[in-house]
Amino acid sequence: ISLFLAVIAIAPLRLFLQIRFLLLAKGVEVLFNACAPVALMLFFGLICGTLPELFKVSEQSDAKKSWTPFVVSLSLAFLFFHLLENMSGITIPPSFFAFMFCGFLWGLSTIVPGLSSSSILICFGLYEPMTEGIAALDPRVLLPMLLGIAVTALSLARLVNMLYKKHYATTSRIVLGFVVASSIKIVPAKFDSIPILIISLLCFVLGFIVARGMDIAQRKQQNSSLEKGV
Repeated sequence: ISLFLAVIAIAPLRLFLQIRFLLLAKGVEVLFNACAPVALMLFFGLICGTLPELFKVSEQSDAKKSWTPFVVSLSLAFLFFHLLENMSGITIPPSFFAFMFCGFLWGLSTIVPGLSSSSILICFGLYEPMTEGIAALDPRVLLPMLLGIAVTALSLARLVNMLYKKHYATTSRIVLGFVVASSIKIVPAKFDSIPILIISLLCFVLGFIVARGMDIAQRKQQNSSLEKGV
């Protein structure tokens, strides 16, 4: 009951954050349809822009703690994606359970700091059909996603909170390794032309600057709030 009440208590904030994504879904769909490499590099830049702050927070949590969990997680995750891609193709066909998996990852990313569900879903080829379904308000996409989110919130919220509370440094570094590996895998292997390459690189820089700027602004706001509290 306490877990359910906790989920309900944070639901308005989480809902607001998810609504922002819903409002961007149509734009994401258009961008992917127009030029997938540009869209992927923009996402890669946005993810990379959040990494400096995540590494900094993890380091500050326990500077003496080894970064071995990060190296192991990065290596295993990269190997997993590489083997999966070479063995049978990494794309998962859209289906009820595939969109439920999207919801599961989306819900997980709201309770695991730093985890990017977008890069993972892009790796599996589910991001575009998911955003298309959200933009079209397709119940065949929305219902299984909501089910996946609910399963995540009810089953993993307490476990994740406990791990971050008792073993923040180790847990955060394991997550960081997975995030970095999944992000690298979304980088396009080739570009159709030099102009597309240039635009893609500019979008990467833009995404990095935007994400980094938002993190810096958030940290300043937090520091300001702490000073006022003192």
